[in-house]
Amino acid sequence: MQAGNAIYETIADLPPVLPVFPLSGALLLPRTQLPLNIFEQRYLDMMDAALSGNRLVGMVQPAHEAPGQEPDVPVLADVGCVGRLTSFQETGDGRYLVTLQGVTRFALGKELRTYSAFREVECDFAPFAADLRCGDGEEDVDRTGLLRTLRDYLDANNLEADWQSVSEAETEVLVNALCMMCPYGPQEKQALLEARDLKTRAETLIAITEMDLARSQNDGGSTLQ
Repeated sequence: MQAGNAIYETIADLPPVLPVFPLSGALLLPRTQLPLNIFEQRYLDMMDAALSGNRLVGMVQPAHEAPGQEPDVPVLADVGCVGRLTSFQETGDGRYLVTLQGVTRFALGKELRTYSAFREVECDFAPFAADLRCGDGEEDVDRTGLLRTLRDYLDANNLEADWQSVSEAETEVLVNALCMMCPYGPQEKQALLEARDLKTRAETLIAITEMDLARSQNDGGSTLQ
């Protein structure tokens, strides 16, 4: 797959160690884009290091609260997604506005002890090698069921969609974009990230949305946000 100016054909093209950006509620998936507003010094330093190196950053959610967990050093989820810095802008007030393009998911391994302010972990890309194949598994997705659920959600929340763009979107793009835009919480987003394949991710999104709709009808409001 291609991200920016770089082409990643196999997991051998990816580094064994990544800097990681823990951010609750953030979801990055292969071939999607995630804009970020960077203002903490350690993450400014991380972006500087990425820009001077391979431009790769691992996005990962903090795991749910664990005994003895330090607020500034949260326990990390088991799976994250590596993104390539494809857009960078300085704001003039000490912030960076950047965009990451998703490349592939990875399993987090050992965290390294380094002198940098940001965290770095060993990465195992092998379980997610298929992420590098564009469109892998599209033919197995129940696109009709996904669109029906999307329409039900929009109708229930008095929202509109550009149905022409939706109908023209490739299935992988559609599934991953809907997952990233969905208004659900960290647990649901982690489940979408860890879904085995595109078919399972679409089924997970449908199940989460149907559950949200059912609960909304019962109590007048969403319970998953």
